[in-house]
Amino acid sequence: MTIDVKRSGTALTVRAEGKLDNMTAPELEAAIWDNIVGVTKLTFDFRDLVFISSSGLRVLLKAQKVMDLQGEMEFLPLREQVRDVFAMTGMLDIFTVLED
Repeated sequence: MTIDVKRSGTALTVRAEGKLDNMTAPELEAAIWDNIVGVTKLTFDFRDLVFISSSGLRVLLKAQKVMDLQGEMEFLPLREQVRDVFAMTGMLDIFTVLED
């Protein structure tokens, strides 16, 4: 998995491509926690993410809990495979996912 983090003021964008699973989830978690202080808008760009496991979802839920206290969190439009996982696990009811 490749992760790219960009910060602009209090906005943070995290882009990931590849597979987010139990092997790569700690890398995403570190990228978030290393940059989340003072962030009021957290955006995930997972357009090039092809797989997400429960380990990845756990990291995202932890980020959502933090952002519920300090701002907002959103996802740019997702690939069908990842969107299907969000839908099947009820994450579409928790996360803000933008449409194409």
